[in-house]
Amino acid sequence: MSSGFRSSRGRAGSAALIGLALMGVATNLGGCATKPKLPPGAHPTVQVEPPRKSDAWRQLATQADENRLARLDSAWQEALTDANKSFSAEIRKEGALLKPRAALPRPAPTPGSYNCRLIKLGQASPKTRAYESFKPFFCYVEVEGDLLTIVKQTGSQRPAGRLWEDETPDRLIFLGSEDLPLAYGDDPERDMAGVFERIGPFRWRLVIPWPQSTSKLDVFELTPVAEQPKG
Repeated sequence: MSSGFRSSRGRAGSAALIGLALMGVATNLGGCATKPKLPPGAHPTVQVEPPRKSDAWRQLATQADENRLARLDSAWQEALTDANKSFSAEIRKEGALLKPRAALPRPAPTPGSYNCRLIKLGQASPKTRAYESFKPFFCYVEVEGDLLTIVKQTGSQRPAGRLWEDETPDRLIFLGSEDLPLAYGDDPERDMAGVFERIGPFRWRLVIPWPQSTSKLDVFELTPVAEQPKG
């Protein structure tokens, strides 16, 4: 029996020693996890990801214009509902230009001169027309740094602005002013914000939701011209 007791005590002692050893390992591992050893002279750093290029326009846009762009779908719906009451034939004739889901891949336009025209949709007030199409004019797309700009070349009023990348790949964001030489942000009452999309071969559109004018949606059509106009 004495030998059995010694054997049992020996096993108990060994178990206790193993338990202490495991506790020591766990303590060391826990210390390593919370306090990693750094090389002499090194300091812990925090890496911050740079903002995405597609978010750059949001740093410039006003809250009012961000809200307008966020309500683009409702602008299309309300504007077309108003216009279709009396101008459904005109809207059908325009095809993809006045279809909300007509955007195609690769929206960036080629720099150069364009034939442009404007269609206003929806009634901003009971006294305004639900559909209005204007005579064509010339506008120009050019490269400014790493951005594309659009400038109206002819007419008394000459809106202009820049095109920015967006998280939605089938469109660009337009931020501009209703009249040169004002830049976006110089006069909030003349700011313009919209989306630029390709809707066919050599055919683009610039859509301005809830413009500060007489409509609910302004749609500019852009098609390239062979020669740049004078003046």
